[in-house]
Amino acid sequence: MASSHSSSPVPRLGGGGRGRILHKELDPSPPRFRPVRSLPDVCPKEPTGEGRGLCDGPSVVAEHDRWTVYSSKVNLPAALNDPRLAKRESDFFTKTWGLDFAETEVMPSFYLPNITREHFGPYLQETAQRERIHERCKTICPNKDDVDAVSSITPNHEKSRAELEQVPKIFMKPEFALQDPATFNTVLPWSHFNSAGGKSSRDVASSKLLQEKLSHYLDVVEVSIARQISLRSEAFFHAMSSQHELQDRLQETQRAVSVLRGRTADIDRVMCEGPLRALRTALTRNNCVKLHNKLKLMAAVHQTQPTVQLLLSTSEFVGALELISTTKEVLQQELQGIHSFRHLGSQLCELEKLIDKMMVEDFSMYARSDLHRSLKDEPQVLEKVHNPNAASEKERLESLVFGLLRQRKLDFLDIYSDEMILAAKAIVTQCVAESVLHIEEIDTEVVTKLADQMRVMTFPQWFELLKNVFESFLLFLQRIKATLNVVRNVVQEVLSSNQKTRLLEEAAAGPSGQEASPSPSLLQGEAELAYLTHEGLFISDALNEAQQQPAGVQDQSSAVGSRVQQGRVEAAGSDSASGSTESSVSREQSLMSGENMMPSDLELNRVINNLQELLYTASDVSHDRCVKVLTARAKDGSLERLSSAEFVCLSQAVDGFVRDTEELCGRRSVSLRGALQSQANRFVHRFHEERKTKLSLLLDNERWKQAEVPAEFQDLVNSIADGRITLPERKVPGPDDRKPTEFLLVNGQKYAVVGTVLLLIRIFLEYCQCVNDISSIATDMLTRLSDLLKHFNSRSCQLVLGAGALQVVGLKTITTKNLALSSRCLQLVVHYIPIIRAHFETKLQPKQFSVLRHFDHITKDYNDHIAEISAKLVAIMDSLFEKVLSKYEVKAPMPSACFRNVCKQMAKMHEAISELLPEEQTQMLFLRINASFKMHLKRQLARLGVVNDGGPQHGLVVVDVAFYTENVQVLKSLERLDLNMAEIWEQKR
Repeated sequence: MASSHSSSPVPRLGGGGRGRILHKELDPSPPRFRPVRSLPDVCPKEPTGEGRGLCDGPSVVAEHDRWTVYSSKVNLPAALNDPRLAKRESDFFTKTWGLDFAETEVMPSFYLPNITREHFGPYLQETAQRERIHERCKTICPNKDDVDAVSSITPNHEKSRAELEQVPKIFMKPEFALQDPATFNTVLPWSHFNSAGGKSSRDVASSKLLQEKLSHYLDVVEVSIARQISLRSEAFFHAMSSQHELQDRLQETQRAVSVLRGRTADIDRVMCEGPLRALRTALTRNNCVKLHNKLKLMAAVHQTQPTVQLLLSTSEFVGALELISTTKEVLQQELQGIHSFRHLGSQLCELEKLIDKMMVEDFSMYARSDLHRSLKDEPQVLEKVHNPNAASEKERLESLVFGLLRQRKLDFLDIYSDEMILAAKAIVTQCVAESVLHIEEIDTEVVTKLADQMRVMTFPQWFELLKNVFESFLLFLQRIKATLNVVRNVVQEVLSSNQKTRLLEEAAAGPSGQEASPSPSLLQGEAELAYLTHEGLFISDALNEAQQQPAGVQDQSSAVGSRVQQGRVEAAGSDSASGSTESSVSREQSLMSGENMMPSDLELNRVINNLQELLYTASDVSHDRCVKVLTARAKDGSLERLSSAEFVCLSQAVDGFVRDTEELCGRRSVSLRGALQSQANRFVHRFHEERKTKLSLLLDNERWKQAEVPAEFQDLVNSIADGRITLPERKVPGPDDRKPTEFLLVNGQKYAVVGTVLLLIRIFLEYCQCVNDISSIATDMLTRLSDLLKHFNSRSCQLVLGAGALQVVGLKTITTKNLALSSRCLQLVVHYIPIIRAHFETKLQPKQFSVLRHFDHITKDYNDHIAEISAKLVAIMDSLFEKVLSKYEVKAPMPSACFRNVCKQMAKMHEAISELLPEEQTQMLFLRINASFKMHLKRQLARLGVVNDGGPQHGLVVVDVAFYTENVQVLKSLERLDLNMAEIWEQKR
């Protein structure tokens, strides 16, 4: 194998047909546009020297030793004919040789275009027609050389195959080895060499024959090998010519690389060293600026703990928490890994927990001091403290609430609720103690319990104490409401800030449609790109990384540092007179910042609802403590023994307190109303029992005679007629008082009444007055009043109709006058029942109207009673008529004694009732009496056999009837009464 240009000539084809000759190329320079042939890559992958990677390849700038063909460490034919490779590699001549010879990806050149099939489009279009003609010709007329070669190869191949078949198969086996005794004995049988007696001519001939046979086998194999080599000679010479051409091109490439290295060295010295030095200097400056900013940030972070202590001394919890949060963020993002700050993160976490405890304790202390201070002061939020330089208590409360909300300590209202309950208990104790101090009759050493002290007081003293308790609790609730309003304003401010932040984020998330202009940060990025490029990275990769970075990343550390500095400024400014303004500004900035840790809108709305519930709870607690005062007084039944006026005052005071708390808190508490209702029920029971007992005593002592009507009762009736269902004030008796009248005038009608009915009118007006003053007892009062009216009706019936007055009062008899007077009294009560019903209807709820049916039942009972009295009067005369007319005889003299007696009794009856009953009722009564008289007379005449025949007896009867008619019609109000005496005669059949 030749290793230089002076080796054997490269065979070239000259001419055509069989007369072709091999000649060497005269011009050593490669022809123009000569296509480069791709050589098969058969380089073995075995170590051939020092291992170098891609990064240790030949430098473009530095010069190396000149490479020659003798520098090769591998035999080229051995590499090309490596039997271990399945196929030859296509990139054999593009690899870097060495011990670490391996498959690596070669980066494409940036200066060569990417050749695609489209680049060969015009050429393929031009040659397509000729290529099709050529292919068609090849198919029709095959190459003569190929035909000759095939025809010559086929007989030679058959001949070579026949010769090879003569060689024994044992020589062709892969496991052929003469070391094997069996194989050796087969190839060289010992029978030819071990004959007895030594060598003979036959043995010599056999040995020669064996040697010739083996020589023949060797010749056959060598001829076959030679024939195979001759068949592949063309490919071998082609590889040799390619090797020479490769060496020529390697020399040209070596010269070009040497020139390129020289030019590159000049470019590096003239054009690159200075600009790169400037870029490195700019990058160093930028790094120094970053380092300076980082050191300033570290200095600011180093001052975090003293600044937090300063903020906490002025109750700036929000600023302290914001500073801690910012510092922790800086430690995690900007100062991560700095050894001197390795413990600062845990210290800040512990400090944050300490601030949480401080805020809870401060809020508890504030709630205690605010709720337990004197109620005589301004009932609003605390405004002044002992330290004039500190912020006001309102701002302190706002700061506490902001801090608690930021830390999501949403249970701080429970602390306020507990303190509120304790303060409510203390208010009652304080009010009782202050009241006892002004009462000399109470010895606090003897009577130690508050309940006992309240029971020892008189009602005016206790009632004054109750009013003081009510007033104190109203001030207490006003103070609580003012504090909760401050808290609510803070929560609503946070809620509105969250909404604004959300709107800003939504607006910022919209499409901008504008491209940012180049900024100094982009120029700084270019400097870094140049530095990265000089250090060995690719420009495209660095450019992509720079474009992916946001524009604001460069200023992140400075922005965070400014926030830390801002926290220090706020702490310093809180000591001045404008500390409150700066604290509010810092809170607003904390709310508007994206890093705030405020609760969500749902949690804030829940806090607002809890504030309202806390105000409701304060109202309920106040009512519960007042119930304790009320029940302590009522334990011995003293409230049941109150007069109606005193109980009305108590009820009005309680209603006023309930109404004020409802207006203040927006909720109607029921505990105090329930306690008052319970006491009212007991009061109503005692009130009713007293009136009922009084009415029973009056009825049992009533003699059922017409009583005079005092002027005050007439005025009372007149006020009812005017629509005033109330008790008028008692007038002091004077010399010009009106005298009592005989009748009671009601809407122009005269009522003859007994004294019991006058007092009954006053009693049911007392019931109505209680309902006016205490509307909650309307249903109970209505039931009791119904019972009272029923009692009057039933008892009067027992005494008059049942003649109970004969035994109770000692009357000799129940006269018609007693009956008429009783009927007239009942009629007066019936007259007032609709008025009482209408009055109670205005005091009841619509769902309570069903109880008004009691008045309907009472009215029916009273009307039935009146009808029974009228029937009793008719029955008295009826018995008289039956007794007198049973002795009637039709004979002279006329008028008869019987009719004279009847007329006399009729006159007495009229005299007894005419002044008591109204004219219409008297007429109706006498019509019924006349009907009874006609019935008995008709029956007697029928018994006597007197008929209307115009006879003597008929004439006598007519005279008596005329006498009767004349005497009856002469009575007052009976002049026009139609007696219709013709009905006494039997009708003729």
